Amino acid sequence: MPFLELRDVHTHFPIRKGTFGTPTDWVRAVDGVTLSIEKGEILGLVGESGCGKSTLSRTIMQLERATSGEIWLEGENLVTLPPSEVRKRRLDFQMVFQDPYASLNPRMTVFSTLAEALLQRHHDLGNSKAALIDRVGQLMERVGLDSRYMRKYPHEFSGGQRQRIAIARALAPDPRLILADEPVSALDVSIQSQILNLLLKLRDELGLTIMFISHDLSVVRYLADDIAVMNAGKIVEYGPAEEVFNNPRDEYTRKLLAAIPQIRQTV
Repeated sequence: MPFLELRDVHTHFPIRKGTFGTPTDWVRAVDGVTLSIEKGEILGLVGESGCGKSTLSRTIMQLERATSGEIWLEGENLVTLPPSEVRKRRLDFQMVFQDPYASLNPRMTVFSTLAEALLQRHHDLGNSKAALIDRVGQLMERVGLDSRYMRKYPHEFSGGQRQRIAIARALAPDPRLILADEPVSALDVSIQSQILNLLLKLRDELGLTIMFISHDLSVVRYLADDIAVMNAGKIVEYGPAEEVFNNPRDEYTRKLLAAIPQIRQTV
């Protein structure tokens, strides 16, 4: 049984005339997606802006409710769970967003941000300030940050450091699945590789399963075991990364590959 399996998932949004009018049409942001991820695998979800990637990730997270279809995580259909159970289950799957500055509370220190996330699952840490400080420090060091800076605020860190904080926050409740939505697109190229290597390291050390969402095929190739190419709400190509790169079957995939910048040597 796959670790995560999507079966014919649709997420549609109504187009109305007026605030409370009858829908005149539907935006089919996710339009019949079927795919699966094995435990410990990294799946790269690729497509242009507006193709439905982020909506699909939010649907998996249950931040958007699927119009129809099934989302199975470790043998449990998330779509059928009541909201109270979804909140509990969400500790097992966490999200890393594109803009770490927007996703972190600017009024909270790194310690407060990570402590809040830790206490969602590890309630016993609330009984010992020393133990909580120690766990926050361990989290920071796991993602390559100096624990001496836990009392600083997000604006005191660089973009790459803020993304490491966001990753640490996602790791705090000990999830088994990470959904990373364009987590390096706002970073300099030199920093991108550091974050990608960090995700690979965390996958290997913690046994994480990762869905990595990007518009950049070259980034996904470096990271992913399998690649799913999305266009207009549908998966148009899906398979092992090297197969998708070396033998693309869909015309849209070929266009994405052709758009990757090529380095030309001059004599």
